[in-house]
Order: sequence, then structure tokens, then C-alpha cells
Amino acid sequence: MDIQAIVEQVWAELAERRGSGAVADYIPALARVDPRRFGIAVATPDGGFHCAGDADEPFSIQSISKVFVLALALDRHGARLFDKVGREPSGDPFNSIVQLERDQGIPRNPFINAGAIVTTDHLIDDRPVDEAVAELLALLRKMARDPGITIDGEVAMSESTAGDRNRSLAYFMASFGVLTNAVPDILDGYFQQCALALSCRNLAEAGLFLAFDGTDPVTGERVVSSARCRRINALMLTCGHYDNSGEFAYDVGFCGKSGVGGGILAVVPGRASIAVWSPGLGAGGTSLLGAAALKAIAERTGWSIFG
Repeated sequence: MDIQAIVEQVWAELAERRGSGAVADYIPALARVDPRRFGIAVATPDGGFHCAGDADEPFSIQSISKVFVLALALDRHGARLFDKVGREPSGDPFNSIVQLERDQGIPRNPFINAGAIVTTDHLIDDRPVDEAVAELLALLRKMARDPGITIDGEVAMSESTAGDRNRSLAYFMASFGVLTNAVPDILDGYFQQCALALSCRNLAEAGLFLAFDGTDPVTGERVVSSARCRRINALMLTCGHYDNSGEFAYDVGFCGKSGVGGGILAVVPGRASIAVWSPGLGAGGTSLLGAAALKAIAERTGWSIFG
């Protein structure tokens, strides 16, 4: 199978649709991103890459960071983490407070904003926020094999400026005793993780361990246990795109996590890790062009987690 040819064909066929959808303009820094950007990168277990378009342009990965924070928080706390956050699809918008009131301050899953705030709290644990953020950065730099990965300060500031809804979610959970650290500290870490800047190439390589049972196939190093990898992938499949998760699983058939920066990380167990980026979002908050690209790749490769 010529994966490079498939990636190039998919990019070329969709390129005329660049600019479709709506950028996440409620975050000022994201409102200024060129909506015509479009990149695809496929990372394979032999260390190879198959890229097209703006695959080497760093972008704000936003909620895709929640996957890596979850992996680190589980490493620190194990299954006890799920005493404070659930594992079910939310059925509500990613920043909804309604579900929290119904469930006594326990977020439905780690990928909605409230759930990610809980996992960030657990990642910080009993240490300074900067130390927790440094651990996250170190993981991504190591897995992507790029020491230049950093946090976009402008985006982090925009996150904070536009972050009143997240503050409300955090204080609401704190009122139920769900959070351990001070809300301003947790949100400092949360806004920084959302402002991580990676390219499609970076992101595809960083997520490769999730496609190979928790082990980096290039180095042979185990990153997370097999059981934990399967559970992270299961949450990506059922909760990775908020209200759009079922449609994504139906249309694409990959485990995935989207971000409002227009990126999507997709995992095909035993095959590859794929990252796409196009800033224009659909109604569900997932990249329109990115999802279309993943669907086309699935159709042309025959890859699917369902067989």
C-alpha cells in the first residue's frame, strides 16, 4: 500500500474546501489563525512519515492535550482518578455546567472541559504547577522526538482572557469537594496545556504509542501499560469529539481526539497514528476538513478499529 500517495491524493482532493467551517473565534488568538491551513501526517511503526500540506506548521492542539494529561494523571493515581471523573459520553456541550449539577460535581468523562480540569488537578497533585507542566512538555518532546515543542504564550493568555466559563466549572466542582488544588493554580496548568503548539508531524509521532499497545514502536520503550492504553483509546472513541463522537466513530472508525484549534489525533491500533489540522470547525467543534480527510484515509486504506 502506498500510504504517501493516499495522503497526497486526499489532501489534493479536499484542498479546494480549505477555509470551510468556522474558527474558534471565542479564543482571540485562534480567531486570527489562517482558516485555509490544512495538514496531514501519518506516522508508522518503522519510524516513517507520510505527510501533505501544512504538516510541519505548529498549531494550538487545545483539547488534544487532554489525552496526554490523562495518561500522566493515570500514571500518578491509577484507577483512583475515576473516583472524581466518569467514563461516559456527556450528551452535553463540552463546556456545559448542567451535567455537573445533576451528578454532584463529578464530570462525565476526562475529555469535556470539566473532566480535563479534574485530570489537570490530579496531574499537579501536591507539587508546583510549573513542575506538572514541565512533565507534560517533557513527555511530548520525548514522544515526538522534538525538543523544540513549546507552549504558545499568546494562546495561553487568550485562554485565560476567555476562560470565565472554565473558571465557573472549576469553582462549581470545588464547591462539591471534587478538586484538591486551588482553582487559579489548576486553571493556570489547564490553560497552558491547551496552548501547546505541535505540528501534525509532531502530534502523529507523539501519539504513536497509543496505536501500539502503549509501547513506542520506534524505540521499544513502554510508555503506558497495555491495559491503560486500551482504556485511553476506548475513551477517545466514545468521548473524544463531544457530541460528535458517535458520528466520528461511525464515519471514520478510528479512536480520536479533536481540539478547537482544528487538530485531530487519530489512532489506528496496530497500524498508525494520524494527525490532521484544518482550523474550520463544524457544529460539534471538530475540524470539518480534518474529519473528511480521516474518513477518506480510512476508506482508501481499509483501516478500522472494527476489523
